[in-house]
Amino acid sequence: MDMQIKETQSRDIPGVCRSCEARHGGICSALTPAQLAELSKHASRRKVEAGNEMIGQGESITSYSSILNGVVKLSKVMADGRQQIVGLQFAPDFMGRPFLGESRMSAEAATDTEICVFPRRAIERLMRDAPSLERLLHNQALQELDDARDWMLTLGRKTAQEKVASFLWLIANHSDPEVGDRSFFDLPLSRSDIADFLGLTIETVSRQMTKLRKDGVIQIENNRHITVPNLERLADAAGIDQ
Repeated sequence: MDMQIKETQSRDIPGVCRSCEARHGGICSALTPAQLAELSKHASRRKVEAGNEMIGQGESITSYSSILNGVVKLSKVMADGRQQIVGLQFAPDFMGRPFLGESRMSAEAATDTEICVFPRRAIERLMRDAPSLERLLHNQALQELDDARDWMLTLGRKTAQEKVASFLWLIANHSDPEVGDRSFFDLPLSRSDIADFLGLTIETVSRQMTKLRKDGVIQIENNRHITVPNLERLADAAGIDQ
């Protein structure tokens, strides 16, 4: 009986959503097949090349997005033009703050990124009808708050090596694929952006990457491709309790 119910529900899910891996972990995972079918009528997929802005700080919010793949860089700009990277988002994160009139930060594709875009009104209307969606977005907001507090610790108390290792740990834990205790990925940020994110100089970032490589914690190919042979060693270098 349970199998028949699952098969029936699967048939009710729009075809484009069935093949979307982000559906199982993003906002769509909180929706019934009927709600998913209704939302899909308003959704559109969009590919954004690395370096292109998705929304600027202070712009009116007309839509929200789910990240299907890629990495998005969030930044704040000061009145004098200085910019600070304040966070990264990965699949299947939800991009946007419901019921907020304008964006408080800019979002830029750090890598080639694919997103599923939903009109603002469709999401906010659905939130009123789907408490599970509201809870999921609430939990994501709380997780982002916890992550921000952890990052405050990284920036305020950790050594330069621990900061660089913490950044690599962050990317490794959102990378695909992982094989056992190994991870491999391309750096989504330039050395300059990594330095900005960590509050370090470019030279310091390069020195610490080289030290981690010489210590066997990471392997570097073509200056951007990173292999982590042992995630536990990287966690230790980052000062992270597992």
